[in-house]
Amino acid sequence: MQNLTLTAVPHIPDVQPGDDVAGLILAALDTTDLSLQSGDVLAIAQKIISKAEGRLVRLADVTPSARAVDVAAQTDKDPRIVELILQESDEISRLKPGVLVVRHRLGFTSANAGIDRSNVGPMTDDECVLLLPQDPDDSAQRIRQALCDRLGIDIGVIITDSHGRPFRLGTVGVAIGVAGLPALWDRRGEKDRYGYTLQHTDVGVADEIAAAAGLLMGQAGEGLPVVLLRGLQLPTHEGKAADLVRPKELDLYR
Repeated sequence: MQNLTLTAVPHIPDVQPGDDVAGLILAALDTTDLSLQSGDVLAIAQKIISKAEGRLVRLADVTPSARAVDVAAQTDKDPRIVELILQESDEISRLKPGVLVVRHRLGFTSANAGIDRSNVGPMTDDECVLLLPQDPDDSAQRIRQALCDRLGIDIGVIITDSHGRPFRLGTVGVAIGVAGLPALWDRRGEKDRYGYTLQHTDVGVADEIAAAAGLLMGQAGEGLPVVLLRGLQLPTHEGKAADLVRPKELDLYR
């Protein structure tokens, strides 16, 4: 029987640009009875990675382009935020009043290119927004390597974000950065309980982990951006979040 446990890591401080996220996680673990061991997976909220990497942008510093002003008028959005959305994306998928869905430069399609105002900082006249990490797969790998080197263990790291879905209400956690574990688990060729050979079963295991961790991370003021998962039994090959992006030529909804 597989026993899976999820534990939110407490005492992660308010992250600042330049902070060592791996060091903050280790310090938080030291204040509890938690410890990392080989086979564990850490799910880490994107926001603390973006903050540590200095992906904060002051809206006062943003000058909207003519295109951003036009799109902002069609979507009833702040032209400065629209300018950042356009800079972070390759193309617009859908727009209407209150909605701007784009294909992010990292490949996935999401609202507002993942740019966020919530849990960014105090509400002041000098408002900032937060962009996604420049390369979340690389961010996950660097944090994983730092923790493995310091502790002499082998773990996996997933960077999570919350995305909406085209045909269902509500956001759900997804993996935007992966290191040390597969992002996709190809189970084609395996037998089910009745002997049928699986033909089309690719499991988005990194997204499943991200969604499970989101139950503890929350979406508001919980302040629990790191979740430890123990007991996962996964294939040994490593993947990256980019493996989860459906190629344009296979996108049935474009």
